[in-house]
Amino acid sequence: MSNTQQSIASYIDHTLLKPEATPQQIEVLCAEALAYSFYSVCVNGIYVPLCARLLAGSPVAVCAVVGFPLGAMSTATKVFEAEDAIRAGTREVDMVLAVGRLCAGDAEYVREDIAAVVAAAHRLGARCKVIFETSLLTDEQKLRAAALCLDTGADFVKTSTGFGGGGATVADVALLRQAVGERAGVKASGGIRGYADAQAMLAAGATRLGTSAGVKIMLEAAGALAEAGDEAY
Repeated sequence: MSNTQQSIASYIDHTLLKPEATPQQIEVLCAEALAYSFYSVCVNGIYVPLCARLLAGSPVAVCAVVGFPLGAMSTATKVFEAEDAIRAGTREVDMVLAVGRLCAGDAEYVREDIAAVVAAAHRLGARCKVIFETSLLTDEQKLRAAALCLDTGADFVKTSTGFGGGGATVADVALLRQAVGERAGVKASGGIRGYADAQAMLAAGATRLGTSAGVKIMLEAAGALAEAGDEAY
């Protein structure tokens, strides 16, 4: 694998969150993650034990979603879900914030919701990313959510679930990077379908990419390098 491929692979959370995903498809996801040295696989909680077993002893992490995809569960439910996934073997949780409460201007509820999951994750040695669903928010709401994440010590802010009618945009990634500076990571997720999309998101400030097109990105990266020569990203 080229230096450029290795570099871009290290940003990718190889993702399969479709409700119809089968155990056999999850096994393929893990095999692909091992083959391409992706940062992690990102799955629903039901598949965390399977992924943890298949990836045991490898550098590939397991990431689980929490409160997914609506963010409309109670805080206690999100905390339980996060703790359950971590105990089953996940090293990162991607939680959906309470989108409706954010839209209503109830910052205190949103802050406490995030803080409880972040605290649970950190207590058990895992990291926590917070999903905004940016396609439903104004820029002002995105910035408010980013500030709340920083207040709670969240490790990453994340654009989208991929199930909310929109995905990551370069503008949103740049906005979130500006909002959090170097105090948190930025995960671009939703609609990253190829190598060009991945490059654009990384250039805008993303430090992680959530995508189901990881293999396609790697193949396109290899093709681009064959034409242009191998240069580190």
